[in-house]
Amino acid sequence: MTIDPILSAPVAVQLHLLAALAALALTPVMLLVAKGTPRHKACGRIWVAAMALTAASSFWIAEIRLIGPWSPIHILSLITLFSLFEAVRAARKRRVSTHKAYIFGAMLGLLGAGLFTLVPGRLLSDSLFAGFETLGFSASLVIGGAGLFWLTLRWRRA
Repeated sequence: MTIDPILSAPVAVQLHLLAALAALALTPVMLLVAKGTPRHKACGRIWVAAMALTAASSFWIAEIRLIGPWSPIHILSLITLFSLFEAVRAARKRRVSTHKAYIFGAMLGLLGAGLFTLVPGRLLSDSLFAGFETLGFSASLVIGGAGLFWLTLRWRRA
């Protein structure tokens, strides 16, 4: 593992990575804490801010240019920003099932985009799995799949 590629990356990439890691770290906390409590609300506010920063900062990252300066991943960023807005709006109106559905969608987007960054040859893959990119990506798919399975079970039980 080497963090040199991350340290030499543009500031937008570093900010994007920090915000995404904050959201990723807060995801299980937010899911495990009792819903509706001040702790859940505080954690949720920080998570939404981290997710919004992650999505917004992606617009300054344009290494994969398929649609002008953008790529299909930027569509996910727009969907994420919309989902976060709707999730907050639903929570304020006490529409819990709608809130939960939008948050679940944003979590899936975070997980999917996170796995995409670990594809061999990408910055994060090169940093985390230097010399073992394919093995690292494969392990990430298994762990990500387990996380998705857990998230889905948790969402259905609630």
